[in-house]
Amino acid sequence: MGEVKDVEELLRRAEKPGQDALKLHPFYRGKIQVMPKCVVRTLDDFAVWYTPGVAAPCREIEKDPEKVWEYTNKGNMVAIVSDGTRVLGLGDIGPYGALPVMEGKALIFKYLGGVDAFPVVIGTKTTEEIIQAVKWIEPSFGGINLEDIAQPKCFTILNTLREEMPIPVWHDDQQGTATVILAGLLNAIEYVGKKKEDVRIVLLGAGAANIRTAHVLIKAGFNPESMIVVDSKGILHRDREDLAERYPQKWEITQMTNKENRKGGIREAMVGADVIVGASRPGVINPEWIKDMAKDPIVFACANPVPEIWPWEAKEAGAAIVATGRSDFPNQINNSLGFPGIFRGALDVMAKTITDEMCIAAAEELAKIARDNGLKEDYIIPNMEEWEVFPREAAAVGETAIKQGVARIDGYTYNDLKSMAEKKIKEARESLKLLMDKGLIPKPD
Repeated sequence: MGEVKDVEELLRRAEKPGQDALKLHPFYRGKIQVMPKCVVRTLDDFAVWYTPGVAAPCREIEKDPEKVWEYTNKGNMVAIVSDGTRVLGLGDIGPYGALPVMEGKALIFKYLGGVDAFPVVIGTKTTEEIIQAVKWIEPSFGGINLEDIAQPKCFTILNTLREEMPIPVWHDDQQGTATVILAGLLNAIEYVGKKKEDVRIVLLGAGAANIRTAHVLIKAGFNPESMIVVDSKGILHRDREDLAERYPQKWEITQMTNKENRKGGIREAMVGADVIVGASRPGVINPEWIKDMAKDPIVFACANPVPEIWPWEAKEAGAAIVATGRSDFPNQINNSLGFPGIFRGALDVMAKTITDEMCIAAAEELAKIARDNGLKEDYIIPNMEEWEVFPREAAAVGETAIKQGVARIDGYTYNDLKSMAEKKIKEARESLKLLMDKGLIPKPD
């Protein structure tokens, strides 16, 4: 899509989906529903699916709890858990306000990943209570997607549940964002002819997204000593006494990055940098500062709907590659490229967790898909319309889980997992199309 430099027109475009949403949400009264997946030929079948027949599988599961994966839908169910404290760009709007977002997430899970996801918005903001609530509902689900939970508690919740839960726990604002950023960055540096061990990276914003991105980039082979993180008060450096007690996650990253202990703000951080990844606020990058970056600079301006710098401004200032979070510009960094396929792969092997290595495998597969199709400065990452993204990503994730020994089942090859994922995703899409074609899901006026 060609770039439009009329900012007012871009903002009008950004407002249009919201205007449509106010019409269509009450028309459908939400976006998801529960549908059977078994046959009901006559009412006699209820004797099999419910009482008295259902007692037999219940007793089998009681004797061997692992059979719950075989006899129920647990293995394809994901809970989307939120307390509504950090919803999109809306802030703390509470669990009721968050529910439309979680329903939308469930829709994407099903359509792109064939995953039965269910919104679970909870009426507490307390870290310990959220952790306990997720543990209580675990028997029903094969995975947990944490969503729109404010920091710093989101770090504690994720880390605790990853360690203590027997199923995958994922925070899309952390792991999902990091995965897709890594995928785009791998191809961006390849396109400009640089190596991950050598590039200097600035992470602008020190919230959940960029803190986890830093960890994933480091594990993927980027040099932490050449990485600088900037928060609202400036560069994270080892003399920042405000970090140690109040922000332990930032302090941990500070000990790993910024070897030269550079100080200052965004401008000082960007001097000599090869890459800047923004997950912060609109308009905070001055085009002049890009001229101080290294040759062929890469700019990921991911704030939504208004990025840290408009793409044409970055290009005019000398950026070789520009990515944003918007769908009306090339190179969209979109979490929806990640979580549907990643959970599909994790569920297909009944994984006990989603490791950083599984995230990196997903990112590398995403990057490979774009490379297979031919990298260009306006195409460094696939888009959601490229159907093969999700089964390929699922296969890479499942294969890695098996290799790491975190899968409950093994013996599947990459091609086996890809075929399994393709089947489930196609079934989900075709089921929705059938309901639409039959008028069972009515068309809006």
